[in-house]
Amino acid sequence: MLKLHNLTRVYQTEDVETLALNEVNIEIGQGEFVAIMGPSGCGKSTLLNTIGMLDSPSSGQYLFLDEDISNYSEAKLSEIRKRNIGFIFQNFNLIDELTVEENIELALLYHNIPSAERKSRVAKVMDRVGIAHRAKHMPSQLSGGQQQRVAVARAVVGDQKMILADEPTGNLDSAHGQEVMEMLQSLNDEGTTIIMVTHSPAHADYAKRVINLFDGSVVTENIRAA
Repeated sequence: MLKLHNLTRVYQTEDVETLALNEVNIEIGQGEFVAIMGPSGCGKSTLLNTIGMLDSPSSGQYLFLDEDISNYSEAKLSEIRKRNIGFIFQNFNLIDELTVEENIELALLYHNIPSAERKSRVAKVMDRVGIAHRAKHMPSQLSGGQQQRVAVARAVVGDQKMILADEPTGNLDSAHGQEVMEMLQSLNDEGTTIIMVTHSPAHADYAKRVINLFDGSVVTENIRAA
C-alpha cells in the first residue's frame, strides 16, 4: 500500500536543526495492522503525520498505492488523503457544538455525497461501532470511550482504505482502551489497513507487526506469529 524510501524529515529554525526522521525505509501492505513504538521524541508522530500526508519529507521517496507523491502539491495530497485515509487522535478532536451524528457526517461533507446517502452511511457506521443510541448526544455527554468510538466512526465513514491512529487509547482507562483496540482489530479483520502509534506493549500486541523507532531511525521490526 505504501513504501517509504530513505525518508528524512528535518525541522529547521534559525538556531537549531532537528533530525526527526533519518532515512526511514518501510513498506506496508494493504490490510496490515502495524504498531509504531519508541521513546518520546523518537519521531513516531512525525512518521505518522508524514504517512498521513499532513507533513512533507525533507528528502526521500514516498510511494502510495504505487504513486510517487513525494513532490505533490498540498491540494493533490489533500484529495488523496480525503479518499483514502482516516485519522484517530488521542484527544478525540470532536466538535463540541455538534451532535454525535453531525460529527461523523462532517467527514463526508467534502465528498459531494447527497444528503440521504450521508445519513445512511452515518447510521450504518454508528451501528458498526455501537454508538447509535447516542446519535443525538453532544460530545460532553459521552464517556471518553464513547467519544473515541465516535472518532473511530468518523475515521471510517468514508470507506477509507487506511486508518492512522496516534495514541488512540492514551486518554482512556484500561477497559475503554481495550474496547477501542478490539474495534481497530475488527476493522483490520475486515480489510482496513491500521497504522498505530502507541506506548503500550499490550496494545501493540494487537498488531501483526511492530516497528521500533529510536532517534528518527527504524531500529527493529517484529512480526507476530499467526
